[in-house]
Amino acid sequence: MSEKQALQHRSDGPQDAPPLVLGPALGTTWHMWDRQTPELSEHWRVIRFDLPGHGGAPAHPAGSVSDLADRLLGALDALGIDRFAYAGCSLGGAVGAELALRHPHRVASLALVSAAARFGTADEHRQRGVIVRTNGLDPIARSAPERWFTPAFAAAQPAIVEWSVQMVRTTDPGCYIAACEALATFDVRKELGRIGVPTLVLAGSEDRVTSPADARVLVAGIPDSRLALVPGTSHLVPVEQPSAVTDLLVRHFAGSWPGAVVRAGAVPPAASADRRAIAPPAPGARTGPIGEIAPAEIPAETVAGRPDPYEPGMKVRREVLGDAHVDRAVETTDDFTADFQEFITRYAWGEVWTRPGIDRRTRSVITLTALVAGGHLDELAFHTRAALRNGLTPAEIKEVLLQTAVYCGVPAANSAFKVAREVILQETTPPV
Repeated sequence: MSEKQALQHRSDGPQDAPPLVLGPALGTTWHMWDRQTPELSEHWRVIRFDLPGHGGAPAHPAGSVSDLADRLLGALDALGIDRFAYAGCSLGGAVGAELALRHPHRVASLALVSAAARFGTADEHRQRGVIVRTNGLDPIARSAPERWFTPAFAAAQPAIVEWSVQMVRTTDPGCYIAACEALATFDVRKELGRIGVPTLVLAGSEDRVTSPADARVLVAGIPDSRLALVPGTSHLVPVEQPSAVTDLLVRHFAGSWPGAVVRAGAVPPAASADRRAIAPPAPGARTGPIGEIAPAEIPAETVAGRPDPYEPGMKVRREVLGDAHVDRAVETTDDFTADFQEFITRYAWGEVWTRPGIDRRTRSVITLTALVAGGHLDELAFHTRAALRNGLTPAEIKEVLLQTAVYCGVPAANSAFKVAREVILQETTPPV
């Protein structure tokens, strides 16, 4: 790994103490852990890091959670740290799960805060990337407090609200978009059973970003796990309820990562932690596993002696067109259209869109031009949406359509501008 890609980090506490790494949420910096660090650093060597382009960190985008995990390991290797405990919030929690799955020999104990095995839908994150690419980070920054905090906390702590808005505003847009793509492709639901370290799953009861239901899925899937629910708290639990989170982390890591002295005292009333559940189920409620055991993976069929391109094609088709669009196409497939749907998935998406010769941005430019030339306005609409997802800006799409006016004809371009304008307004207008 190049030195320029190493994650920005800082260390607090005794250098010979057991290492504890704290990972931040998307749009935040290591300062989100400021209230936990003084007490945690009494017992551990606390290492906090910033995501790329956050908090003044070098703007080298990381488009996957595995890339972030590898960059973090590079920073820890430079510090001479081999085995460590890890607590991460939201995207930082995804990094922790990735480390426990891909590098189990490095992680001694794990805490997943406001995290999920899958964060919403891929469409949601890619749509956010489109909004940032078009409007900058200001719309995301202004809406951050309502995603991160309960209304009561936001009203009582205006200084913290302003701090949170400024954190997002000062993030590098390209790195933020790349992090959205990392969340869009993150999905470890079928792999949770392979996390083999003691794990605390910590959630805010009012979190609408990663809900308590997401936390329960994690606990149902991770064999050695506990759930702690902090009442009256939203997504940034360490900021909104710092004392409760500190106490829970101290207790968890002291029991699973040796070498620390724990202060006496009970868990404060603000939080509770119980083995695999926060309370007995209500009468008549469904009990038992929340997740289902995933079937064994079947090797891909081969076509003419090589792997069948259907599954890779479906993956790319969903990434480019969005889950919602593909789901509608699948749902309306019948005996008459099934062969055609299989044909375009296997050959258009699996054979052509997956080729390495040109990137997806360029493929979108070519596709838009061809659709205008052919007068295929219905497909132009959803491929305009795909072009935005693939990184084209509205200004670049305008240039493509101007070019088609010269070579495909003014009437064709005129119709195309009407279709594209409507799609761009829908996709790039920030939510109210």
